[in-house]
Amino acid sequence: MKKIVITGGAGFIGSHVVRRFVNNYPDYDIYNLDALTYAGNLENIKDIEDKPNYKFIKADITDAAAISALFKEHAFDGVIHLAAESHVDRSITDPLAFVRTNVEGTLNLLNAFKELWAGNFNGKRFYHVSTDEVYGTLGAEGLFTEETPYAPNSPYSASKAASDHFVRAYGETYGLPYVLTNCSNNYGPNHFPEKLIPLFINNIINNKSLPVYGDGNYTRDWLFVIDHAVAIDKVFHEGKNHQTYNIGGFNEWKNIDLVRLLCKVMDAKLGRAEGESEKLITYVKDRPGHDLRYAIDASKINKELNWEPSVTFEEGLNFTVDWFLNNQEWLKNVTSGAYMKYYDNQYTNRV
Repeated sequence: MKKIVITGGAGFIGSHVVRRFVNNYPDYDIYNLDALTYAGNLENIKDIEDKPNYKFIKADITDAAAISALFKEHAFDGVIHLAAESHVDRSITDPLAFVRTNVEGTLNLLNAFKELWAGNFNGKRFYHVSTDEVYGTLGAEGLFTEETPYAPNSPYSASKAASDHFVRAYGETYGLPYVLTNCSNNYGPNHFPEKLIPLFINNIINNKSLPVYGDGNYTRDWLFVIDHAVAIDKVFHEGKNHQTYNIGGFNEWKNIDLVRLLCKVMDAKLGRAEGESEKLITYVKDRPGHDLRYAIDASKINKELNWEPSVTFEEGLNFTVDWFLNNQEWLKNVTSGAYMKYYDNQYTNRV
């Protein structure tokens, strides 16, 4: 596979995957396909835009005709599909947008890939990147495995579950060669600040309140985005067709404990008195259908593909905070305009 299209390559996770493939595989042609919606930003990959094996295509995966034409024009023999609407809060406000992008968009890619190769799938691969949220919620014990039944609780996770099912169905019905991964919460550089860690970094910098849902005891497994990009590389090249791999950080944190750690790190780096940023914590009304706990058993990818996280959470968090502090112009640019209206609607009315 030498012509690889990576969807959502200007987004958070996608930009790290694009960078890794462009830099590590100079004999591949890497096509970054992105609609450049609010979370897509070409500044995320400015460092590789002049590489000879990199090409950017502005296109929307919800446009079936455009996607079909692009596949015919470029004959992509590998797809890494990351483009998605991904924020639970937004899905509660506008579920249909998530159906259009996450379900119909995925189907458009599957159809274009199937039609292009017409059953001659030798040496081809469709890689679908999904989330651990499709499994629903865990109690105090247990881990999500690749055999855990799907039980999505939000419009976002339901749309991702539907897209996962369609990928598997195309594998069974048409013989389409796919691999699928379900990952835990990512964090790291270039993260759009509607998600917890970059949102709170930005708010601490600006002495704004830190809106914690409910009692703050919701628990998540956190995965450093660069480690995720390495895992995607391994699964794309070495994973077995028609297999699912769970990718997790072996790294569970209650939201409130994570926020307190982040406050401590930020206080030290900003020269503030320890405990100063904790005063910004504000508990807000919980969101509907909030899953209690996610935790991934990533032993399959560890045993079969020899992947494991390369950093501890404390190391990754320090790296992430340093990146945001050193890139405050990027942060200001992405938190202007329409984003501020969304932020005010989402959090101001919940206090």
